[in-house]
Amino acid sequence: MGRLADQLRERITTGVYAAGAALPSEAALSAEFRVARNTVRRACRGLEAEGLIVTVPSRGRIVLADGHAPATLPYRYQMIARDLRRRIEQGEFGPGIALPSEAELRWLYEASRNTVRQAFAELERESLVVSVQGKGRFVRHKTETS
Repeated sequence: MGRLADQLRERITTGVYAAGAALPSEAALSAEFRVARNTVRRACRGLEAEGLIVTVPSRGRIVLADGHAPATLPYRYQMIARDLRRRIEQGEFGPGIALPSEAELRWLYEASRNTVRQAFAELERESLVVSVQGKGRFVRHKTETS
């Protein structure tokens, strides 16, 4: 099928890309393997035909476990929010500490601005984060009210 498909298949079968995880974006794969995006798309179509991945709108290309999708596939913004929530709960980001900027999170998670904003909105609804106009988003002090 192609060298790229072979390399991606190997990463899937060896667990580099775990079941239920999203593959890196087309742009990221294109840059990493130094191939055109059409080459990435062709490789992914082949892997999808083999039952190794599935394309889920708003979630990306998801690695299947034994040809089956996980029962619930979280949206990318939910995965980002879950990771930030864990880091807050573990004290990596303490009360009053600024969270990484939208630009940093977009780069880190290879996500769109809207996806990162949805993650922040979820954390704000949970009263974990407060947004300060022109300054960024900060971990909320426990004494602050909604």
